[in-house]
Amino acid sequence: MEPFTHRHCSFTTLLLACLFFSPIMVTSLGINYGQIANNLPSPENVIPLVKSIGASRVKLYDADPKVLKAFANTNIEFIVSLGNEYLSTMKDPSKAQAWVKKNVQAYLPSTKITCIAVGNEVLTFNDTSLTSNLLPAMQSVHTALVNLKLDKQVTVTTAHSLAVLESSYPPSAGAFRKDLVDCVTQIVDFHCKTGSPFLINAYPYFAYKGNPKQVSLDFVLFQPNSGIVDPKSDLHYDNMLFAQIDAVHSALASIGYKNVCVQISETGWPSKGDADEAGATPENARKYNCNLIKLIGQKKGTPMRPNSDLNIYVFALFNENLKPGPSSERNYGLFNPDRSQAYPLGVPVVDAFSKNSSSSGGGSGAGTGATPSASLPPASSSSGYLAITSDSGTILSSCKSLSLYLLGFISLALQF
Repeated sequence: MEPFTHRHCSFTTLLLACLFFSPIMVTSLGINYGQIANNLPSPENVIPLVKSIGASRVKLYDADPKVLKAFANTNIEFIVSLGNEYLSTMKDPSKAQAWVKKNVQAYLPSTKITCIAVGNEVLTFNDTSLTSNLLPAMQSVHTALVNLKLDKQVTVTTAHSLAVLESSYPPSAGAFRKDLVDCVTQIVDFHCKTGSPFLINAYPYFAYKGNPKQVSLDFVLFQPNSGIVDPKSDLHYDNMLFAQIDAVHSALASIGYKNVCVQISETGWPSKGDADEAGATPENARKYNCNLIKLIGQKKGTPMRPNSDLNIYVFALFNENLKPGPSSERNYGLFNPDRSQAYPLGVPVVDAFSKNSSSSGGGSGAGTGATPSASLPPASSSSGYLAITSDSGTILSSCKSLSLYLLGFISLALQF
């Protein structure tokens, strides 16, 4: 595990900087609320935590009725999700409409549901059945919203792994995998027609973990560093996440879409990991997330899109004890299940409820929704969402895009 260093910013300086950021400034911060755990607080007790970090948006990996009911009249925007296992079911317009009526319309307008994410990182599974079902499922769900006259307030999208890119360095050379171009083009065309965002899960942590001796830690943690200059665009980048986002912008432009709204549906840093998971420490997690939140609060865009607000969802709200895979999987949370901060966040400690009343019980974590039926997916899926480093990491490591990505950033790191 990499030792904590103070090359450009001392612990005291960083902590003071974090303490002075105001949640009021953070108008576009989102947070991923996963529930693969058996010891999480009740949704009612989660509301103060979301507000304490200044988040105005929450992304669920299901449509948990307990959460949606608890957050009624809070004015917090929600993305609800349909798991990959339900894509074939959602191709049926009648079943899609039944799901939307039960899991979206039923909570409007009290709970501010603004988006439905259909599937997660489908294209990089390299599963032809999943891939072929994705767009039809998205179209059926959107048609359901149109039929229910909800399409003006609720959009439909899907989240992609960064591994949909074949090249990402320099950012101006961003391009989609050749085998995915046709599919991505159809999906982006759907976004343009319906006004929905293009979602990307982006983790600079993976790049550092893979090559800790060659990838600059300061560059991935938003710490002061000399940065890089894109030789084609002449734009300067001082952090990897912005370079990743602009690589996606370039890839979209390369297939003819220059004005698509790009949102980062997941990004984060683990506070704990196994011996071979370099950089997974509380200090690095605090630096990454605290610096990221400050950047979002500054309302500055990326070098390629300086006037566009950053729409970023931090992963994740809680450490989740039932997630499979390496230790890092269970330690991405800003908060522990007892609602204590996983590391100093620079926000007031929330102690509005006793710990004895904070557990929601129920054992299965994400499986707290409606009873499954043969024809419709449950509101809350027991399978939750993809593992960040076990499932998705395996996919990434097998993709040419990751090796190209790392090679590019190794070369830039050597320029420091």
